[in-house]
Amino acid sequence: MQTITRPAPSQSSTPATPQPPPRNIAMDAYRGFVMFLMMAEVLRLSRVARNFPDNPIWQFLAFNQSHVEWAGCSLHDLIQPSFSFLVGVALPYSIASRLAKGGTIGNLFTHALWRAFLLAALGIFLRSTHATQTNFTFEDTLTQIGLGYPILFLLGFRPVRWQWNALGVILVGYWLAWTLYPVAGPGYDYQAVGVPADWTHHYDGFAAHWNKNNNLGLAFDGWFMNIFPRVKPFIANNGGYLTLSFIPTLGTMILGLVAGGWLRADAPIIPFRKFLVTGAAGISSGLLLHFTGICPVVKRIWTPSWTLASGGACFLLLALFCWLIEYKGYRKWAFPLVVIGMNSIAAYLIAHLWDGFIVSSFKIHLGKNVFQLFGTNLEQFMQGVAVLAAFWLILYWMYRRKLFLRI
Repeated sequence: MQTITRPAPSQSSTPATPQPPPRNIAMDAYRGFVMFLMMAEVLRLSRVARNFPDNPIWQFLAFNQSHVEWAGCSLHDLIQPSFSFLVGVALPYSIASRLAKGGTIGNLFTHALWRAFLLAALGIFLRSTHATQTNFTFEDTLTQIGLGYPILFLLGFRPVRWQWNALGVILVGYWLAWTLYPVAGPGYDYQAVGVPADWTHHYDGFAAHWNKNNNLGLAFDGWFMNIFPRVKPFIANNGGYLTLSFIPTLGTMILGLVAGGWLRADAPIIPFRKFLVTGAAGISSGLLLHFTGICPVVKRIWTPSWTLASGGACFLLLALFCWLIEYKGYRKWAFPLVVIGMNSIAAYLIAHLWDGFIVSSFKIHLGKNVFQLFGTNLEQFMQGVAVLAAFWLILYWMYRRKLFLRI
C-alpha cells in the first residue's frame, strides 16, 4: 500500500514524476497477522486440546482458534472484521494511487464494481469446491466484502463526516429493522432451523430479536437463497450466518476507511491518539449495548454492537502494529507476516485449496506415520505445523519473485 505525494517543483524542463514514499509496513504486518491466524487453522488446536483436557494452555489455544458459539469474542472471531477493516484502510491509498496515474472517478468506479463482483464470485467458488453444483452462499468473508465494496468506494471520495454519518445510518437503521421484525414466540421450532435442542444461548425479552435462526436475517435468506438453483431448498445456515450481514460489515469497512484516511492525512505522523480513543469508544459502546440488552455482541450475525466492539479492537490492533513497526522501528520480527500480508489473496486461496494436497504429498513421500514423531496425541498439530510451513514457503517464493496476486 503506497501513498502518493507531490514533490517540490523541479528546476528541469521535464515534469517530475510523483514518487511514492515507502510502504506502511505496519499495515502489511497486520494483514499478514490476520491471514496467519486464518492459515493456522491447519493446526487443528481444538482437536489437539481434546487429547489434553486438563491442560489450560491447550484449552486456551483451542478457544482462541474457534468461533464462540454465539455472543462474545475469541481471537479467531477477529479475523473477518480485521480483514474487512483493512480493506477500508487500504482504500484511500488505492484511490490516490490510481488518480495519480491518470484514472478518472468513472473508470475507478467501474473497476470497483468489477472488483466487487470478483470478490463475491471467488467467495462462492471457494464454498463450492466440495459441492455437487455451485453453492450460492453469501455469508463468506469475500462475498460479504464484495457486496458492500461499491458503497465503500463512493464514500472514499467524501469527507470524513460523511463516512461517520453513513456509519450511523447503517448501524441505527439495521438495528431498527431487526427490532421491528416480529420474533416467533415460545412455540418456535428451533430444531427445524438447525438449532440444537440443548442450545443454551437463547435470549428472552427484547434481546430475542437476535436469537439464532429466528430473526430478520433468516427471513430474508429464506426467500433470497432459494432464488438460486440448489440441491435442496435452503432452510437455515447451521452456524446462524446471514447474507444481510454484509450491511453491518460495510460499517466495519467504513471504520477502516476512516482509519486509512487519518493515516494518510497525518503521514508521516501516526495518529495514535485518534486510534486509541476511537478504539476504546468502539469497544465500550459495543459492550454497553450488549450488557444493557439493547443489542448483543454476536459476530455470527454481525450485530451493530459487534461492528462497534470489533471495529474498536481493529483500531487498537492497527495502533499496536504502527507503534511497534513504524514508530519504534522494530521491523525484522515482522518480516514473516509481511510476506503473507503482501499477498493476502494468494494466502486466502492457498489456505482454502491446498491443505489436502500438501498433507497427502507429505504422507505419500514420507510415510503415513510421519507426523507421529511426538505421539498420536500431537499428530494433528505436527501435521499442521508442516502444512503451515509449506504455505509460508510458497508465499515467500512468490514474494522473492514479486508475484503478488491482486483483484
